[in-house]
Amino acid sequence: MTLRVPKAELPAELRESMLKQLGAVPEPVEVQWHNPKLAEDNQEFSAKVGAWDAADASLKTFAHMAVAAQVGCSWCLDINYFLALNQNLDLTKASQVPRWRQSEVFTPLERDVLEYAEAMTNTPPTVTDELYAGLLGRLGPAAMVELTVFIGFANLATRCNTAHGITSQGYSHACEIPLAERPERSGVASTA
Repeated sequence: MTLRVPKAELPAELRESMLKQLGAVPEPVEVQWHNPKLAEDNQEFSAKVGAWDAADASLKTFAHMAVAAQVGCSWCLDINYFLALNQNLDLTKASQVPRWRQSEVFTPLERDVLEYAEAMTNTPPTVTDELYAGLLGRLGPAAMVELTVFIGFANLATRCNTAHGITSQGYSHACEIPLAERPERSGVASTA
């Protein structure tokens, strides 16, 4: 897949800052920069979402990766796996998110979070009262609300990236453990 809209020219200081921070300028920013106000607001909101701390960082990262695997956003899988490395999260687990149903590395809580992320991503959503109540009981209201909005944000990001034709930039190549491929048949309802 190729970009469906060309990259916009970023201000030099923003470009330099991103190169310093990530080693490459994220393509979503370059695409969004066609509308600088939107791009700036998105960066600000993304930073705020990243600062939320009621829910465990690994649960949120794994949830975002599950959404990305289901939607088909290789960019979000790539960057979140890279971020897992930089946040000192369990890379063995992070590498297995695309095939979490077949992997034995996840705890029951992590499995429920991954199932919840996929259920929220299904069209229409397939979240059950039992799944929600089980997570609420283990996470508490603040973390549950945060996780839910975080997964909603992941859906926004993944769907926008795939619609624009944005794909992996190779951030995850810095990780020692290769990122697993999503199985062809996962038993998950397809997204529309």
